[in-house]
Amino acid sequence: MSRSSQNRRNKKGGTKASKRRSWLIIGLVFGLIFTGCAVTSVLVGRQVLDAIFQREAITENAAALTWAADSADLTVAVSPVMAPILAQRVDAFNSLSQRTTDGQTMQVVLTELAPEKMVETSLGQPPFQALVPDSSLWLNQIDQRWAADHPADSGGIAPRRVGDPTRFAISPIVLAAWEDTARSLGWPDAPVGWAEIQRKAISDPNFKWNHPNTQHATGLLATLAEFYAGAGLTRGLTAEIANQQSVLDYVRDVEATVRFYGEGEDVIVQRLDEEGRDFLDAFVAQEQTVIRWNESHGSRDRLIALYPKEGTLWTDHPLALLELGEPGETAVTDNQRRTFAAFGEFLLSSESQGAFLAAGYRPADVGIDLSASGSPFAGTDAVDPSQPKTTLQIPSAQVVEVVQNVWYYTKRPTNVYLVVDTSGSMAGEKMDRTRTALQSFVSQIQGDRDKVGIVEFGSGVKRFEPLRTLNDGGRNQMLDVIAGMEADGYTALLDAVWQAQDDLQTVADGEAINAIVVMTDGQENDSYRDMADLRRSFEDSRTPVVVFTIAFGNDADDDLLEELARIGGGQFRRADETDIEELYRILSTYF
Repeated sequence: MSRSSQNRRNKKGGTKASKRRSWLIIGLVFGLIFTGCAVTSVLVGRQVLDAIFQREAITENAAALTWAADSADLTVAVSPVMAPILAQRVDAFNSLSQRTTDGQTMQVVLTELAPEKMVETSLGQPPFQALVPDSSLWLNQIDQRWAADHPADSGGIAPRRVGDPTRFAISPIVLAAWEDTARSLGWPDAPVGWAEIQRKAISDPNFKWNHPNTQHATGLLATLAEFYAGAGLTRGLTAEIANQQSVLDYVRDVEATVRFYGEGEDVIVQRLDEEGRDFLDAFVAQEQTVIRWNESHGSRDRLIALYPKEGTLWTDHPLALLELGEPGETAVTDNQRRTFAAFGEFLLSSESQGAFLAAGYRPADVGIDLSASGSPFAGTDAVDPSQPKTTLQIPSAQVVEVVQNVWYYTKRPTNVYLVVDTSGSMAGEKMDRTRTALQSFVSQIQGDRDKVGIVEFGSGVKRFEPLRTLNDGGRNQMLDVIAGMEADGYTALLDAVWQAQDDLQTVADGEAINAIVVMTDGQENDSYRDMADLRRSFEDSRTPVVVFTIAFGNDADDDLLEELARIGGGQFRRADETDIEELYRILSTYF
C-alpha cells in the first residue's frame, strides 16, 4: 500500500455514493461507447507527420515492396530532420526527367523514417532501396548486424548490407543555449564544455538542459563525446576504455544533471515554439538547428551554438544504397542503381550544395566559403564556421554498441508512475491495446537503475503498485500487474495523479528523473481531490516531477489533461487504438 492513505476518497461518504448513483445511467451509456480514429501510415511518398508523434513516423508492419526488373524508381528512407530540405531536392531532381539507357525515367520517392527504424527495417525486407539516416553510425550498425547474421565463408569477407555512401551535408553536434545562458556559461570569452554544463546545473537548481536518448543520432553522438571527454581522448575509444570506472564515473556525473531525455531536436524545437524559454535553457542539437531557429525567430530570442571544448562529432547525412537480393527479396535493379548514382551526383551539384548551405548545413563541398555574403554563417556570432576546434573520431560499430549499452547504467535514473484509466469505458479493445502498450513501455526501459510504479484508477484508486526497480524480477512483476488489469467503474483521475505525486514527494529522490505518465479516455467524475489541490501540490513540491498526459480517443477531457501537463512541466499528447503502443514507446525514451 501507499505511504499515504489510499482511502482519502471515502471521506466523501454519502455524498460520493449519491454522486455515483446520479452517474449510473450516464456511466452505462458511456460504457457502451467505443470511439477511435484511424491513422494511416503512408510508406510510399513523403509521409504526413502525425501531430501525436511530433514528427515520428509510423512504420510498424511495413510490407516489403516489389518492383519491375527494369524499374528506375528509387525509394529512399530519410530521417525526419533532413526530410524537409531533401524533399525539395527530390522535387528538383525529378523535374529533370532524366532517362536510363533503355528509356526509363529516373524518379526518386521519399519515405520518412526514424533512423533506429531504418536499421531494423533494412535488416528485413525493406520497402526502400536506399536510405539517408542522419549519421553513418546507423549504416555501420546495419553492416555489423548483417554480418553477424550472415557469416562469411571460411576465410571470406563478411558481406555488407549497404554500399559506400555519398555524404552531401554535414553539421557538428553543439550545445544550443539561449544567449544569456551561453554568457553565464562563459561564452564568448571562454570555451564551454561538459564540465561547465555540469557546474551550472549543480549550482543553479533551475537550470534545465537536455540531450535526446541514444536512439537518436544527436543523443548518441553527444554520449560518445562524453565518453571521449571522460577518457581524455579525441580518438581511439575502445570498449575497454569506455568501461573504465573513471570514465563511467565522469559520464554518470554529467548525465546526473540532465533534466530529461526524449526525442530528437526537431521535437525540442517544436516545444520551444509552444512553451518558450521556460522549457529548457540548453539542449544538444545539430548546429543547423541553431541557424534555423535564429532565422525564424530573429535576434530577440537567439540561440547560441556552443562547441564542446573537449571535442565533438558530426552528423553526416549519408546517402547509401542497400544491397538487396537475398532469397525472398527483390533485388535492386540496374536502373535503380543508375538513379541512385545520378541522384548522388545531383546532391553534390553546386545548386544542391547551395541549397543545403541555405538550410544551415555545411555543404560537403569544402570549397564553398561559409563566411561569404549570403551565407547563414556570415554576419553572426551565434555560430562559428571555424569551430569545432577538435573533431572526435567515430569509433567502430562494436564500440558504439558497447557505449549504448553502458549508457543505461550511467544515465540519470528514473522514477516513473504509470497512471492508468481502467474505468468501464475502457472495456474491450481499448483495454487490450492499453495492456500491450504498457507492457511495451516497461519492456523498453533497460538497465536495472530505473523504477516504475502503477496507479490504476476507476471508481477511486483501484490499485496502487509502489515504485519497483526494473530488474528482471521487478519487470516480470509489473508485467503481471498489467496483464491483470480489468475495466470497470468511474473515472477518479485526479485522485490517481495525486497518489502518484504524493508518493514521489515521499520518496524524495532528487537524484532521479521523477515523472508521471497519465492516460485516460474519459472525463474526471469520481475524485475527492480537484485541480486546485493538485496545482498547490506541484507548486509546493520539494522534488520536481514532470507530467506527461495522454488523451486516449475522442472523449477524454483535453483541457484538464493539458492543464495537468502544464503544471507538471511535461507534454500533452493524443492517441487512439492504432497508435497507443507507439506513443508509450516514444515516451519510454524520455527515461
